[in-house]
Amino acid sequence: MEWRDEGALIAFRTHGESAAIIEVLTRDHGRHAGVVRGGASRRLAPLLQPGAQLDVTWRGRLEEHIGTFSVEPLRSRAGLMGERGALAALNAVTALLHFCLPEREPHAALYEASVALLDGLGAGVDWPLAYLRWELLLLEELGYGLDLDSCAVSGARDDLAYVSPRTGRAVARGAAGAWVDRLLPLPACLLGRGPAAPGELAAGLATTGYFLETRLAHDLRGRPLPEARRRLVDLLSRRG
Repeated sequence: MEWRDEGALIAFRTHGESAAIIEVLTRDHGRHAGVVRGGASRRLAPLLQPGAQLDVTWRGRLEEHIGTFSVEPLRSRAGLMGERGALAALNAVTALLHFCLPEREPHAALYEASVALLDGLGAGVDWPLAYLRWELLLLEELGYGLDLDSCAVSGARDDLAYVSPRTGRAVARGAAGAWVDRLLPLPACLLGRGPAAPGELAAGLATTGYFLETRLAHDLRGRPLPEARRRLVDLLSRRG
């Protein structure tokens, strides 16, 4: 069995004396693990850093075996090591992908968005907002998508201000009624309407975080979300 693909490295651990087991997120083969012979060596280990973009060839005697990877570096994202916020975002993205995605299940749209986000971290773009929208896509790709097109109560498409924690559907401001204190915030930036005003980013992350924690992580045998996400949210909250 053999295939070749491109992927972003999302996890690395040593294996034996000099080998490593890596996980990459690929377009056509999803989250896939394999052994890299010599991956822990002085020559290869510096190239196998989280977020690195790799050309990989996987080989295994049977498809269900872990198999081995031959890797060729395409581009490094090691330059983010000196940027605290961007590094925190990279760690959150790779940790969530490792945590959430089933093995070997392709998610082409999520792959494209993840690579674009990682590339944007060092390019001076508004990556905090891109990260928020990436979390929204992550929920959708894994079957926990939010329905933010219209109000769950009135059907209105205007003045959407809340999300129901029970259904994941939007609720208009005028339809919230006595339930307003139990609803989650729906900032305009989460709807894709312009940049994030002060406080909106934190509100959006609180909403996506609720569904990541109570739905997705809960269904993964109740495991907590990766600590890397909490550290990123804390950092972005301190930015105001």
